[in-house]
Amino acid sequence: MTVTDPNPSTRPAQAVPGERFASPFAVETPPGAEGWESMYPYYALLSQERAEFEDGKFWFFDGMHNPEPLYPFDTIMTENWWVAASQMSTRVWPVPPAGGIDHRIINGYLYISPNAVTDPDEIARRAEEFSLRAGHYYENWDEIYEQWVAKATGCIERLKAIHFAPLPEQEPLESVLRHKGTYSTYDLLTKYGELTANLFEMGSYHFEMLNLGYGAYLTFQEFCQAAFPGITDQTLAAMVSGIDIMLFRPDDEVRGLAKLAVELELADLVLDGENPDDVLAAIAAHPNGPQWIEAFEGAKDPWFWFSTGAGYTHSDRAWIDDLRLPFTALRGYVKSLLGGADIRRPLDEILAERTRITAEYRGYLPTEADQEVFDGLVELARKVFPFVENHNFYVEHWHHSLFWSKVRELGDVFVAHDFLDDREDIFYLHRNEIYSALYDLNIGWATGTEARGVTYWRPEIARRKRIRDVLKAHPPQPALGVPPEFITEPLTVMLWGITQESVQEWLGAKGEEGGELRGVAASAGKATGRARVIVDPEDLHLVQDGEILVCRITAPSWAPVFSRLSAAVSDVGGIMAHTAIVCREYGLPAVVGTGFATTTIRTGQLIEVDGNTGVVRVVEEAQA
Repeated sequence: MTVTDPNPSTRPAQAVPGERFASPFAVETPPGAEGWESMYPYYALLSQERAEFEDGKFWFFDGMHNPEPLYPFDTIMTENWWVAASQMSTRVWPVPPAGGIDHRIINGYLYISPNAVTDPDEIARRAEEFSLRAGHYYENWDEIYEQWVAKATGCIERLKAIHFAPLPEQEPLESVLRHKGTYSTYDLLTKYGELTANLFEMGSYHFEMLNLGYGAYLTFQEFCQAAFPGITDQTLAAMVSGIDIMLFRPDDEVRGLAKLAVELELADLVLDGENPDDVLAAIAAHPNGPQWIEAFEGAKDPWFWFSTGAGYTHSDRAWIDDLRLPFTALRGYVKSLLGGADIRRPLDEILAERTRITAEYRGYLPTEADQEVFDGLVELARKVFPFVENHNFYVEHWHHSLFWSKVRELGDVFVAHDFLDDREDIFYLHRNEIYSALYDLNIGWATGTEARGVTYWRPEIARRKRIRDVLKAHPPQPALGVPPEFITEPLTVMLWGITQESVQEWLGAKGEEGGELRGVAASAGKATGRARVIVDPEDLHLVQDGEILVCRITAPSWAPVFSRLSAAVSDVGGIMAHTAIVCREYGLPAVVGTGFATTTIRTGQLIEVDGNTGVVRVVEEAQA
C-alpha cells in the first residue's frame, strides 16, 4: 500500500468486475520502488487524513498527458493545470454542473478525478453567474481571441529572452562601475523565478477560453443528441471541423519543403540520406541548396517547436530537437510528388461535406424556431473550434517545448558547478528543490566553501532514477475507486473521452480474454491490419506501411506518419482529442479512449478497427 490503511479493521477494496475499481489504497508499491513518495509534493499524495474522501472517488489515469511515471520537475505542468483548469470551472465562470479536477500521484502515475455539481439549486445559481460571465466571452469571442494571441506570443517572447549561464569566476567589472548593487547570484534566482512564473502565466492563458470552447461544443452536442436520436459523434464533429487550424501548419510546411526540393532538383539528396544532418549538409553543398536551406530555416521557428508528445513532459522532444520525424515525412512527400500524387490536404472536400451534413440535419428539424436554435449553436461551435485547437500549438508545443529547452540551460549551470553529471538530471528535482539547490549553489560561490549540493544530489538522483525505472516497469491501472454517478466536467468528456458509457465498458473489460475493446468512434471507416503498438515516440520509425497504430495517445506532430497507416487506436481521448481531429482530417478510421489497447493488443496481431461503432477486435494472433 502507498499509505497506512485508514481503517486497520478493513482491507482496501479490490476491483469487482461490473461494480467498482480497486481502491487507490489497494495499489501496492512495486518492490524496489519504496520511498517513491519523496519525489513528489505532499499535497499530491494519498493521505490517511483524507482517506475516506479519496477512497470514495473515481480516479482515472491521465495517460494522455503523462503516460510514464512523472519526473519530479515535470510535476510543474500537472500542478499548473490542477489549479488553472479547475479555477475556470469553479471560481471564474463557474460551469453550472462541473467542479474542479482533483489530482493524486500513485506509484508515480498521475490520476485525476473530476468533481460534479449535482444540487439543482446550486446548478441554477451557477448558471446565472455563468451566463453573465461566459456570455461576455461568447459575444466578443473574436476580439478576445485576438487579444489572447497577443498575450500568448508576448509570453513566449519573454520566455525566449530568459537565459541561464554559470556564475562567473569574478563578478564582471561592469557590475561595480555601474553601481548595480545586485549581482550574479541575485540574477540567477530571479531568472529562475521568471522562468517558473512564465510557465504559470502561460498555464493561465491555456484555460482562459478552453473550457468555454468545450462547453459550447457540448451544448451543441446535447441539442443534436436530443433532436436527432442516434446521431454519432463523428457526424457532430463533421459539422464543426474542416477549419484550417494551426496544428496542421507544421506538416504543411514539410509538404512545402518537399515541393521546393523537387522544384530545385534536390529530391535525390532528400531520398538518399537517412540522417537529417547528412541531408542538410548535402543540400547546402548543392548550387540550388541555399534557397532550400533558407526556406527550411524560415519554417523551423516557430513551426518545428512541435512536440512529439503532449508537451507535458520534457522527454517529449520537439521536431527542432530531433529532425528525424519531419525528415521521414519529407522523404515520403517527395516520393509521392515524384509519383505524381497531390499531397495537399483535402480541405475543400471536408468543407463541402460539412456543408452537406449540416444542411441535411437542419432539414430534419420540424420548426423554424428549432432551426434557428440549431443555426446559433453550430455557428458558436464553429467559432470556438479554432481556439480549441490553435491554443494547443501556442501552449503545449511552441511555449512548452521552448520552456523545456530553458530548463536544460539551467541544468547546464548545475553541471558547470559540479552538482550534476548531466543536464537532463535536473528533471529529477522538484521545482521547489531547484530553488533550494540554486541558493546552495550561490552560497558555495559566495563563500568559497564547497556547496552541499556537490555531494548531495548525485546519490539522491541515482536513487530516484532507480525508483522511477521500477515504477515504469509496472504500468498503472486505467481507473481506481468508485464509479461516478455523474460525469459533467467538460474537459473530462471532450478531451479524455470519459463518459458513463466508457466507465461501464472499463468496469466490464476483461483485457486479453475479451478479444474486443470498445471506445469512442472518433473517425469513420473500417480497416484491418497488423497492429504496431507504440508507447514511445522514439519508436515511430518502426511503423510500416498499412499497419494500425496502437498507442496511448498520438500527438499532432505524428501526423506525417499517418499517411502510412490504415487506422489508429488509442487508450485515451475523446471526440475532440487531437488523435480524433487529426485522424478525421486525414480520413483515417480511429477508435480512441479504449482504456486498455496498449496493454491488451500486441504488435503483429491482426486487428480490425471499426471507426463507425468504436469497436476494436483481435482477428488473428501475431505470426511467428
